[in-house]
Amino acid sequence: MSAIKPSLPKGTRDFSPSEMVKRNYIFETIKSVFRKFGYQEIQTPAMENLSTLTGKYGDEGDKLIFKVLNSGDFLAKADSQKLISRNSNLLTPEISEKALRYDLTVPFARYVVMHQNDIAFPFKRFQVQNVWRADRPQKGRYREFFQCDADVVGSESLLNEAEFVMIYDEALSLLGLRDFSIKINNRKILSGIAEIIGKPELIVDMTVAIDKLDKIGLDGVSSELIERGFTSEDIETIKPVILLKGSNEEKIEALRAVLATSETGIKGVGEIETILEYLTSFKLMNASVELDITLARGLNYYTGAIFEVKTNEVGMGSIGGGGRYDDLTGMFGLKNLTGVGISFGADRIYDVLEELNLFPESTQQTTKVLISNFDSASERYALPLLQELRSAGIASELYPVATKLKKQLGYADDKRIKYVILIGSDEIESGNLSLKNMSTGEQEKLTSSEVINRLKAE
Repeated sequence: MSAIKPSLPKGTRDFSPSEMVKRNYIFETIKSVFRKFGYQEIQTPAMENLSTLTGKYGDEGDKLIFKVLNSGDFLAKADSQKLISRNSNLLTPEISEKALRYDLTVPFARYVVMHQNDIAFPFKRFQVQNVWRADRPQKGRYREFFQCDADVVGSESLLNEAEFVMIYDEALSLLGLRDFSIKINNRKILSGIAEIIGKPELIVDMTVAIDKLDKIGLDGVSSELIERGFTSEDIETIKPVILLKGSNEEKIEALRAVLATSETGIKGVGEIETILEYLTSFKLMNASVELDITLARGLNYYTGAIFEVKTNEVGMGSIGGGGRYDDLTGMFGLKNLTGVGISFGADRIYDVLEELNLFPESTQQTTKVLISNFDSASERYALPLLQELRSAGIASELYPVATKLKKQLGYADDKRIKYVILIGSDEIESGNLSLKNMSTGEQEKLTSSEVINRLKAE
């Protein structure tokens, strides 16, 4: 039998050691900011019950959920008529009871409901795990990717929203980004727009279409709105709102006039004003904050403020987003518990940092020093030194076999190891080790203590 050619499913990736160092740099930077703002880490399973996820993301989102087939002969108990119908929507619930998580927010809501007696509210959590979506793979879009989420539930204060803006600003600035925008809107404003044209029942259809403005343009949005039941008159009413220009203050003033007859819309405008007012008490490092009425965030569970983050330095989609969800836990039986959360798109952030060459030099290095191995005597001499180096917190390796120096130095180059310690008979006799800098080629004689101090100082 011929060997099977190895391959990966589309939209998934392997990560090399050097890539993992960079990815962990991103994760740890974001986690450090989460912790600074009082968030604690949890984890949830890769699989959830399909019923937990279905209906939380809208019709388009539900189509992107990866279903997991039941164990064993999953067709044995399936209804024969449903099998004959060849209708996957009817058949899926019978052959698939589980699914891979689509995001981290819905599993978090499920977690809160299940553990409500064990946690203190407001509950501030962060979570860094992989999620799956049956999307079409393209640049910056994968079927398996990591999210870095932070959520707080049990607090109505809009200070939480303002602090999320600060979290985005600090974390992305620490990662080296200098020009990025945090777009903010409010689903109540969008609901108000649907109200003033007399079609509040089509709010989801309207937001799904408006959310595509950047991708398909105004003509494309107009065509989609017509297909979803809106009239030409409705579109003429909507156009001036979604094309609002000017400063945040000017947009707010215009919205107050347009939405004067919508209590819901005016409430949304007021919430945006409050968030922006909170932000005047803080100093942003690099982010610009923009009220963007076209921002819709197509997920059904958002009910208040919504966020999206984009870098202006690279052509890339959003690298973060989130919003307020007042009734998400209610779907699991826990009513009147408001929440708000954000997510960092770690994979897209990785691509941005790579393109802009923003990863620090330290992320290129996995081992700091390699000890050469010439013969059994040098190996025996090196072992206590290896222990000393590692005890001092210095990432160290001893080349595992005695071989030619050229091969050992080549290994150090391949792994981007900056230093090599050469131990021959002269070094063993004198106790002075030869420390070679692989970047400069310089070599000097140092005692083991001096080597450790030198490497620790870098």
